[in-house]
Amino acid sequence: MHLSDAQWEVVKPLLREKVRSDGRGRPWREARTVLDGVLWILRTGAGWQDLPREYPPYQTCHRRFQQWVREGGLERVLRALAQDLLARGRLDLEEAFIDASFSSAKKGAIVLVQHAAEKGPRSWQLPTAMVFLSPCGLAALRRMKADWSKPRCKPASAGPRRRA
Repeated sequence: MHLSDAQWEVVKPLLREKVRSDGRGRPWREARTVLDGVLWILRTGAGWQDLPREYPPYQTCHRRFQQWVREGGLERVLRALAQDLLARGRLDLEEAFIDASFSSAKKGAIVLVQHAAEKGPRSWQLPTAMVFLSPCGLAALRRMKADWSKPRCKPASAGPRRRA
């Protein structure tokens, strides 16, 4: 998954690049490419070691992912992306489905995911929305405060309980 330029402009201020004051050490990878790698992992559910070569090394992406989660940066990024999709009319949370069934992965599922990723970019809306199916994305959506998160009608009263 690759962020569009418009999406990157939305999240860029939320991710600070770290530079050592003494100028020593290896320079940090560009935040945009690392974030693209992290979003690919969140969207596909693949293991970190299965990150395609087009992204920075999986160790870099995983380390930065952990840092962003600890500091709350990832939630701010996901919330900003969700707000952007909402503003563009590309995300409708009026109706949602929760499926509690269990489905095991087939052998070679990682190869299928990598093959699908190699097909090339599609529109950015669907992959961005798919990120919110990950646990981190769902947590960010749950914490968003907007009109769509308020109940539309009053819940029906349960009435008096009968003892069995």
